[in-house]
Amino acid sequence: MRIGERPEPTAGPGEVRLKMLASALNYRDLLVPRRGYGSRMKTLPLIVLSDGVGRIDQVGRGVDAYRIGDRVCPLFFSSWPAGDPSADHLSHSLGCEIDGTMAEYMVVPASMLASVPAHLEDAEAATLPTAAVTAWRAIVTEGRVKPGDTVLVQGTGGVALFALQFAKMLGATVICTSSSDEKLKRARALGADDTINYLSTPEWGRVARDMAGGVGVDHVVEVGGQGTLPQSLRAVRPGGTISMIGVLAGSVMDAPLGLVVTRHVRLQGITVGSGEDFVAMARAIARSGMRPVVDRVFEFAQLPEAMHHLASGRHFGKICIRH
Repeated sequence: MRIGERPEPTAGPGEVRLKMLASALNYRDLLVPRRGYGSRMKTLPLIVLSDGVGRIDQVGRGVDAYRIGDRVCPLFFSSWPAGDPSADHLSHSLGCEIDGTMAEYMVVPASMLASVPAHLEDAEAATLPTAAVTAWRAIVTEGRVKPGDTVLVQGTGGVALFALQFAKMLGATVICTSSSDEKLKRARALGADDTINYLSTPEWGRVARDMAGGVGVDHVVEVGGQGTLPQSLRAVRPGGTISMIGVLAGSVMDAPLGLVVTRHVRLQGITVGSGEDFVAMARAIARSGMRPVVDRVFEFAQLPEAMHHLASGRHFGKICIRH
């Protein structure tokens, strides 16, 4: 990766130009420079990162929904405004198939934008398009978590902490796992009701099931994949849901699938969400006053250092870039 220059863009019909204020990193951003998404990636040069917030400084002809000065986020998927996922909806994501947010200016179709809650700082608002919408779709749109449910979240990365916050917003009990007692302490301060260190408790699935009254948890936010799914299957109750979000611990299916069938477990894949998800989520954040957890903010030229910090796993919450 390197910093490059292009001519300053201008907004055409149906478009707006954003003066970018901040961006945020996700695990996928570690894969993009290694061509981790293969042939689906945009031909180089590619502007990286999928999360960001900007202020509109140009409005093209025919745009009525936004005004100069509005603070907005570009949506992760440029072709998924609402409804169920489809091949077309999932084929145009920022920072992979199309240029991303790591720029001074972005020209974006007005249909690819959503307003952000006014109480959020720029770095906080920048975290919303990917991790927050992923957690919202897992917990709310697909998961339908309700008051009194028990939700297990794995780790203390961006998606996990958003899932914790959204689940608590809905009145659920939350169990959080991590390899760090210090991070688990911080998760409790954020609202987690119970915590498990998976290093000192390798069979954490049974422990989580016991914490949920012996019947199992209603919902698991699964980010590990191969290395954690067997324990998630032990933790989830009959008829419960496992939201498959990440494969940080391996991408090959290596789990007792009989438990999925005989216990009527729902395995639900989640890849971010739609513009409609973002709007509903932003409304809930605004009404509740919830604030995303920001671990650290780097300067624009420090993107490589920010990427190394993300890869280290030492972060708690989101890593952001100030523009």
